[in-house]
Amino acid sequence: MTTQSSMGNSVLRYEVLGSRRFSNYWWATVTVIAGLGFLLAGISSFLQVNLLPMGNPTDLIFIPQGIAIGFYGTAALLIGVYLWVAIALNIGSGYNEFSKETGMVRVFRWGYPGKNRRVEASSRLSDVQSIRINIQGGISPKRSLYLKVKGRGDIPLTRVGQPLPISVIEGQAAEIARFLEVPMEGL
Repeated sequence: MTTQSSMGNSVLRYEVLGSRRFSNYWWATVTVIAGLGFLLAGISSFLQVNLLPMGNPTDLIFIPQGIAIGFYGTAALLIGVYLWVAIALNIGSGYNEFSKETGMVRVFRWGYPGKNRRVEASSRLSDVQSIRINIQGGISPKRSLYLKVKGRGDIPLTRVGQPLPISVIEGQAAEIARFLEVPMEGL
């Protein structure tokens, strides 16, 4: 959850950031540029014509060096294209909406194209048992919020990727718990 937009006292809504983060733009760009460089180096070693502004890949023997570099370049370009498609479709973006007007909680995310492009989870406010905070430290820290609902598994409320600061997670959990009048777990 990143931004909050409150619509009066009866609706609490948080927008969730998807794939359109600076880090994704950075890695998609770097991957495409590097992949293009590797692919051109592989093609240069095959054609014996230098297609790059620096270095001289014509000195490489096509088999095995040139073909391996060309393969790595192709793989990197495919990964870069995948990242740019995810950014264009804004995969993972959506919102969490808590409405006292309708008596519903709605968690919505955009997925990959297909029959499951729209990922939604809805439940009644009366079925919400608590807000659970999960904080794990270490090399790969994990900080997330979950909505604990009767008869269902925990529904994640936070975005995937770079963890939010602990103070932000705790503040949002407290605000949601206060709004829904349910307890917080995991502190």
